[in-house]
Amino acid sequence: MKQIKLGELVVDVELKDIKNVHLSVYPPKGRVRIAAPSRMSLDTIRLYAISKLVWIKKQQQKFQQQVREVPREFLTKESHYYLGNRYLLKVVELDMPPVITIKHKTLELEVRPGTDRKKRQILIDEWYRGQLKALLPAIVRKWEKKMGVRVNEIGVKRMKTKWGTCNGKNKNGSG
Repeated sequence: MKQIKLGELVVDVELKDIKNVHLSVYPPKGRVRIAAPSRMSLDTIRLYAISKLVWIKKQQQKFQQQVREVPREFLTKESHYYLGNRYLLKVVELDMPPVITIKHKTLELEVRPGTDRKKRQILIDEWYRGQLKALLPAIVRKWEKKMGVRVNEIGVKRMKTKWGTCNGKNKNGSG
């Protein structure tokens, strides 16, 4: 990947076998990327980027003004969300295998004494994953019926920039 500089702004440039130029600004810090046809020169791409500089700065400013969630510490009284509802985490240390349960407005995490933040995060992430896998079949059946399609396979994986993918040819998806 190549880079061009426009003053303080660094733009990642990827030359690809495509027809049109694609300009993207990515959260959270406003990284800028241009995917351009292989036949385009860097000078032409630079001129294109300069012509879009006002738009780029506007997008970056939006990202900077967005309220960001504080990174989770996985401690008691911390807010966590499930199915659009807010739950307060309650960490209970017991010398037993880990368990997560919802009790009223509390997400109760039972862990062994001394379990660190990283392990608590892994446990909660796996719990969310299990909940999603349990809910997905009914949701997929509903939409299969409405759309007149049939899904062969569903996968659940951690994705950084997408909510999900779908391959119509293979009739599978993940998210």
